[in-house]
Amino acid sequence: MKITITGSLGNVGSHLSKTLIKAGHQLTIVSSAEERKSAIEGLGASAAIGSIDDAKFLQEAFAGSDAVFAMTPPNLGGQNVVANTTRVGKAIAEAIEGAGVKRVVMLSSIGADLPENNGPIAGMYQIEKIYDQIKNVSFTYLRAGFFYTNFYNDIPLIKGVGIIGANYPGTLAIPLAHPNDIAAVAAKQLQSETEGDRVRYIVSDIRTPNEISSVLGKAIGKPELPWVEFTDEQSLQGMVNAGIPEEVAGLYTEMGAGMRKGLIPADFQHRGSAIEGKIKLEDFAKEFAENFE
Repeated sequence: MKITITGSLGNVGSHLSKTLIKAGHQLTIVSSAEERKSAIEGLGASAAIGSIDDAKFLQEAFAGSDAVFAMTPPNLGGQNVVANTTRVGKAIAEAIEGAGVKRVVMLSSIGADLPENNGPIAGMYQIEKIYDQIKNVSFTYLRAGFFYTNFYNDIPLIKGVGIIGANYPGTLAIPLAHPNDIAAVAAKQLQSETEGDRVRYIVSDIRTPNEISSVLGKAIGKPELPWVEFTDEQSLQGMVNAGIPEEVAGLYTEMGAGMRKGLIPADFQHRGSAIEGKIKLEDFAKEFAENFE
């Protein structure tokens, strides 16, 4: 098969690319970074270097593809994040139609069933709705759980203050996902000859923040690492003080509130979706410890 993936060689794209190439597929990797070209070609793939919101460029990259993995880069600028994400989705949709692609796997997110109260995930909601309008294309929306790798963002807080936390309680059940598990499911979906479910959740583990702080704390030699529930105001101000653009901080605060209120995981829970991923919290804790130093 000829498969094109967007998202360059990020956390998901890197593992997905290696899996597909090992399976013998002809792969094109879309990246906006010219410096990524040699790394992409070193894997045995073709590099398509250009802007992810350029529909004409994307159509050329998608031409002749049997399947496309559609991933929208997170946090497209510090302003108009949801609008920028949606704009990229429209460009990808136009390219899919123009190139005549018949199979698309989109990396979406838990909470993408909601038009609001989900922070940056609202962009995923908009893109899913755009793709819903495209005829004669088999879509799968991979709604991933909260990325384990997001906890790397808490390393400065752990080192500086000795705590980890967010604006939701330590007793909340959080669906978690590892990028490698997401890539494994994406690879299967891209190679599938059957249409399958349009919405598919990919979750590696479900744990509470109290469990997360305990497991990660033990892995880094801080077994008493506490989970602290912040207010929305504290969460927002803490991110702003850390240099995160105010709009982005506001979106992530809104996302945390959506978790706290049970809105974001509700559809996953309602569908009774299985925990398909193999990488559990204890497995990720080893990676976390390696990156903590």
